[in-house]
Amino acid sequence: MMPRLLKQAGRFLLFIWAVATLTFLLARAVPGDPALAILGSNPNPEDILRLRRSLQLDRPLSEQYLRFILRLAVLDLGESLVDRRPVRSRLRRHLPNTVLLALAAMALTVPLSLLLGFLSVFGKSRMWEALATAFSVLGLAVPVFLLGLLLVLVFSLGLGLLPVSGSGGVEFLVLPAVTLAFPLGAFLTRMVRAVLRWEAQQPYVLLARSKGLGNARIYRRHILKNALIPIATITGMQAGTLLGGAVIVENVFSWPGIGTLLVTAIRQRDLPSIQGTVLLMATMYYLANLLVDISYSRLDPRIPHDRTG
Repeated sequence: MMPRLLKQAGRFLLFIWAVATLTFLLARAVPGDPALAILGSNPNPEDILRLRRSLQLDRPLSEQYLRFILRLAVLDLGESLVDRRPVRSRLRRHLPNTVLLALAAMALTVPLSLLLGFLSVFGKSRMWEALATAFSVLGLAVPVFLLGLLLVLVFSLGLGLLPVSGSGGVEFLVLPAVTLAFPLGAFLTRMVRAVLRWEAQQPYVLLARSKGLGNARIYRRHILKNALIPIATITGMQAGTLLGGAVIVENVFSWPGIGTLLVTAIRQRDLPSIQGTVLLMATMYYLANLLVDISYSRLDPRIPHDRTG
């Protein structure tokens, strides 16, 4: 157990170091001066130099990188260049909103995709197959930001049923969650259909039928059981897509999550906030995939518990 935990911890630390280094370099490769973004238009050159010195932006890049890595080692993400507040406090304030949005989107996506995928393969009516195909094609073809704007035009401006943007009660969550869930559900529905169709053609299904087992038992005890692992893998891999889509959706609906925080930090050239937000999103993506790996042995006892090691 201990060697496996140490190996997993080593992989995680290597992953975080790689993401931190890449983010540090890319954030500084973007054109623009953080001091100019803070001071606004036509600042005094002396004020620019004074601000850069106070923010230690005038130090060599290697020194800035070393200070960043050393602070990261003690979980210190630094302070925002804009309001001088700790980045960790800003992330703590915005993270619950992103988690809520992601969970709401997954709550819509997973049951709908499983049901629609199952009915499109095993349903007696061809209507389900046509509906699943149309949903998959439309969900993957329409850009997320365009879908969000269309939903706003129809349900907010047209019918007046839901608020346009912001946060508050459940009504503020509906449109962002549906917008985020739509393309994810389209992709997952297509994958569920493919997996179930593949499993339904395997020899063990013919063997089960030859033994006189009913369709309901074959679906439940054999096909779905074997299909759960690839479906769980695909669902976990969509964590990155979910976070990436959240950045767009949160900005379309002014949802106060870490996606909005990231875009605002990029606009303001707030380097510590950019680095902290990207690292948090990378950590969430890594942990989501780790949970998927751990779940394998729960879904199929034949898979050893040390598979992730």
